[in-house]
Amino acid sequence: MALIRVLLADDHAALLAELQFRLAQVFEIIGSVEDGAQAVDAALRLAPDVLVLDISMPLMNGFKAAARLRDLNCKTRIVFLSAYDDQDYIAEAFSSGASAYVTKRTFSTDLVTAIRDVVLGKTFISPSLRSPLSTG
Repeated sequence: MALIRVLLADDHAALLAELQFRLAQVFEIIGSVEDGAQAVDAALRLAPDVLVLDISMPLMNGFKAAARLRDLNCKTRIVFLSAYDDQDYIAEAFSSGASAYVTKRTFSTDLVTAIRDVVLGKTFISPSLRSPLSTG
C-alpha cells in the first residue's frame, strides 16, 4: 500500500519543521509552503492526498485557499491545523471545504488520526473541540 502523500502549509517555519519531522515517520511529505497562495499552487501541481492547512497565513488565508481548491474541483482532502478553538472557525473550515479540524495544541495526538480518517472519506474534529453533551 502506498504511503499517504501530504502537503504542509503554515507560515511558522519552526512548526513546519516539527510537522515534517513527526509526520515523515508515517506519511510521505511531498512539500511545505508558507502562505495560502503557495498552498493552492502546490496542491494543484503536486496533487497530494492531504493538505494540512493553517488558517492565518499571508497572501491568502487558509479558508480562502480551501475554498479556491474546492472551486477548482481539487480532490485533495484538507485538514485544518489551527491555533483557533472557536466553533465559528470550525464551521468556516468545513464550509470552505475541509474534512478535518485539528488544534495546534493537540496535533501530536490528533493529526495522524485526522489524516488517516480523511483519506478514508471520514471527517475529524479534535476531541477537545467537540461540543459536550449535556451533563444533566
